[in-house]
Amino acid sequence: MGEREGVKLLGAWYSPVVARAKIALHLKSVDYDYFEEDLFGSKSELLLKSNPVHKKVPVLIHNSKPILESLNIVEYIDETWNSSRQFILPSHPHDRAIARFWSAFVDDKWFPALKAAAITKSEEAKEKGMKEVEKGLLQLEEAFVSISKGKPFFGGEAIGFMDICLGSFVGILKAREKLKGEKLLDETKVPCLCKWADQFLSDDTVKNVVPEIDKVAEFLGELEVRAQSAVSRT
Repeated sequence: MGEREGVKLLGAWYSPVVARAKIALHLKSVDYDYFEEDLFGSKSELLLKSNPVHKKVPVLIHNSKPILESLNIVEYIDETWNSSRQFILPSHPHDRAIARFWSAFVDDKWFPALKAAAITKSEEAKEKGMKEVEKGLLQLEEAFVSISKGKPFFGGEAIGFMDICLGSFVGILKAREKLKGEKLLDETKVPCLCKWADQFLSDDTVKNVVPEIDKVAEFLGELEVRAQSAVSRT
């Protein structure tokens, strides 16, 4: 790891978007101080001061200046620590635009559908939501084939921007399979994504950062009970 340079990361161990920042920092060999936040209890003064609008993690603090939102943080890390030969975003403007497009698809459409389906009490809404999730994975399968051009990752031979974006949710998908028996990463439907997901999780940069699947599954079970209880009170 490189020089620390006053780098702090505020996060929560279970958060997939916090994992994005961790992966990017590790890819760039940046040393940092990590601060675990209790998002269901008392948030730290540092978090409230650093992100007063949303009060959410992750927050990257570099030389006392906060950077917010996970993909903004990944881009900031890529641009700030650019002395290494490994770049997270593609070098060509068109390729960067494509990576940002599909990352927006994941964050704005695909994952919200998964989240909504997970917490709804309506079986009809859940079934409809899961169909949207499965449709999205088929679209991402096609995108992977097009973008990767036969290489292991969206980023080519190495993990890139889109790998970090979608890959941060792979642990949740595998945890839901363990918890609910939902096999969303199905080799018969999205074989390329399945192979990619295994390669992503086994990469040295990733496997030392993301939490264990069993631990995530246990947390998701507790979270769904809490979320459904909140929905029933509204």
